[in-house]
Amino acid sequence: MGITEHQKLVRYISAARRVEELRLISLLAQTWDCVDGICVESKELNTSSTGFHQTLDVCRLTCGPYGSLWPRPTKIVEMTNERVVIHPEDIRFEINEPVKEKAPDNFKELVNGMCEILVEDLKKMCGNMCTGDVDSRLLVKISIRNTETDLTWNTDESYSLQVENTGPMTTASIQGKTAYGARHGLQTLSQLMTVVSHLNTAFITMIKQAFITDAPVYPHRGLLIDTSRHFLNTDTIKRTIDGMAQSKLNVLHWHATDTHSFPLKLPRVPELAKYGAYSNEETYSVDDIRELISYGRKRGVRIILEIDSPSHAGNGWQWGPEAGLGNLAVCVNQMPWRSYCIQPPCGTLNPINPNTYKILGLLYKDLLQIFPKGEIFHMGGDELKVSCWNSTAEIVDFMRGEGLGREMDDFIQVWSYFHNKAKHVLDNASGNENPSILWTSQLTNPENVEQYLDKNKFVIQAWTETSDDVIEELLAKGYKMIISTKNAWYLDHGFWGNTVYYKWDRVYDNQIPLPSRGVYGGEVCMWGEYVDDSAIDAKIWPRAAAVAERLWSNPSSRKSTVIYRLLQQRRRLIQLGIKAEAILPEWCENNEGMCE
Repeated sequence: MGITEHQKLVRYISAARRVEELRLISLLAQTWDCVDGICVESKELNTSSTGFHQTLDVCRLTCGPYGSLWPRPTKIVEMTNERVVIHPEDIRFEINEPVKEKAPDNFKELVNGMCEILVEDLKKMCGNMCTGDVDSRLLVKISIRNTETDLTWNTDESYSLQVENTGPMTTASIQGKTAYGARHGLQTLSQLMTVVSHLNTAFITMIKQAFITDAPVYPHRGLLIDTSRHFLNTDTIKRTIDGMAQSKLNVLHWHATDTHSFPLKLPRVPELAKYGAYSNEETYSVDDIRELISYGRKRGVRIILEIDSPSHAGNGWQWGPEAGLGNLAVCVNQMPWRSYCIQPPCGTLNPINPNTYKILGLLYKDLLQIFPKGEIFHMGGDELKVSCWNSTAEIVDFMRGEGLGREMDDFIQVWSYFHNKAKHVLDNASGNENPSILWTSQLTNPENVEQYLDKNKFVIQAWTETSDDVIEELLAKGYKMIISTKNAWYLDHGFWGNTVYYKWDRVYDNQIPLPSRGVYGGEVCMWGEYVDDSAIDAKIWPRAAAVAERLWSNPSSRKSTVIYRLLQQRRRLIQLGIKAEAILPEWCENNEGMCE
């Protein structure tokens, strides 16, 4: 419920007195100064009227060229040290009238939702003890040129933000060519604020004047989650999207299915979830998926769904014989698993059964009706162990009839046949020929990829190591790519086998080819073998935020002060309920520059 005008008047009358009280309190409190981009404890009493109880968080707002902004802007950043106190209840929004009058309802709903999220996030940050004493109202003016609501690789996400103060009113003017650019401006505006707590009160202080222009380097800035190895509830996925929005990551790659489980309840093929879900409760309904898509869009995040195939497809596909459709998948749960797949349980789609493609067609039709028109899909395509097909009589007989042998090159031809056939089925269902995404594999090896995969139909997602030349070779052949560097951006590493854990700085330093070379961007991957609802936050954050700055800003080098901005980003994530892991001892957090 909003506050009355009388209550607002009372607030403004008491504001000056409250600020003076806080200033006097600050004389006895620890204060901080910014010295060479590092916040250090001040040895002098704080007598500044603008420095009321200046905490480390307040110091970081304007310390260094980027303050506490994350990811760092790519163009102009100008900020003053002066601040004002605001309250989430005293924020008003104005959307420029020319666009507002012409805008369709879905655009208005999108932008209004983005504005509401800013207010709700600030309320979470400030908490239940948020004081009503303010010395400035906040007016947010939003100007958007284009009313398009699609979020694609071609969406302009640039924005400008100007903050000005005239006594009782602070105005933040945001301009974006699209709603998503404006949303990023709102996110940056929130990072010009921080919470100050003392005794039983808390308040939000924000920078009085600022001017920022910004745009991302890469259009695809992604995070992969895996709901097949472990089911993740929708609250966990939403919380992950919240963290992505805070960090300006814009693609949630949802690896929804694998051999382990098929949790999607689709109306045309309910058997997939019936036979493939861990339980009826561990499923996603059509309404669940739509809600997640809408939730993401309001936070500048698109969802790209992956139905892995032909390998990594088992449980959920085993009902074919019972339905008179033959084997839709082969080697399902077959043992000993090392003979038939890379990891248990086994399962691979049957490439020579026409009914396999009929079921894929029904599956695609359901998904196309759920997702925004024109959205692309990920078709998986990695880690095919051909020994499964080689041990399946009907597949071997088919290959013999086609004049094929049983060597790797022969199986690659069948593999290629599957992907091109499945792509044709998807295109027929969608009515367009948007490209689909495939993982790197033996099929995408540069020496034979052009023979099997049309570069206009498939985007290749590389999960190779930094030493591998395959990315450069595929780019040279004209393939568009997404990069998920295995030895830097695989967040599951370090928790199984002989894999190595990658600290935030290794994640941050990983550079990829520029968009001008044909790279849409990159993704950090949280594979789900060893994470569930209870463990996922700390394994993703704040390392995924490090990737976010790499993909948004692509800094040429990492300065020693980067960690202090990342610590501020971690604190913001925690304020939103995301349990991000610690990256320094607390003493080092509070004593910047003394643990290097």
